Amino acid sequence: MGQIAMDPNRPFFLTKLEKIAHWAQKNSLWPAQFGLACCAIEMMGTAATRFDLSRFGAEVFRASPRQADVMIVAGRVAQKMAPVVRTLYDQMPDPKWVIAMGACASCGGVFNNYAIVQGVDRVVPVDVYVPGCPPSPDALIFGIMKLQEKIAMGKNPGAWEGEVLPLKVEAGGR
Repeated sequence: MGQIAMDPNRPFFLTKLEKIAHWAQKNSLWPAQFGLACCAIEMMGTAATRFDLSRFGAEVFRASPRQADVMIVAGRVAQKMAPVVRTLYDQMPDPKWVIAMGACASCGGVFNNYAIVQGVDRVVPVDVYVPGCPPSPDALIFGIMKLQEKIAMGKNPGAWEGEVLPLKVEAGGR
């Protein structure tokens, strides 16, 4: 058997299989439609023609959690709804990611009472927080882009690797 000679003029690529898998996952996100309050209107706006979420490979909103890999929790989570959110999360196939959209999903928002869960991260692990009340479709698209960056780097789903920034408080209320 002869030896195969490499042609220096012919390009070839070497990469890891997991990098190809991360590239494919980040470019074909299938979000579960899970709108709980007013943030859901803005979430639906991202799929419309003005914002066109399909540019980022995430235009196929799934009604079944078994076909989705991203759960966008848009709005406040009531105590009675928390077990349902957890059940839907458990039904999603691995790998799976969660985006907390809006102040209510992130920390309970203005609803600081017994009926509302003070952040969906008490129920499911959250990968990206999108602030606002309600956040604009642009903000959700930015959150999806940040999730895509996290997936491309191979970060574990549900693991928060952000940095904690100190709160700057100035005298005089400004």
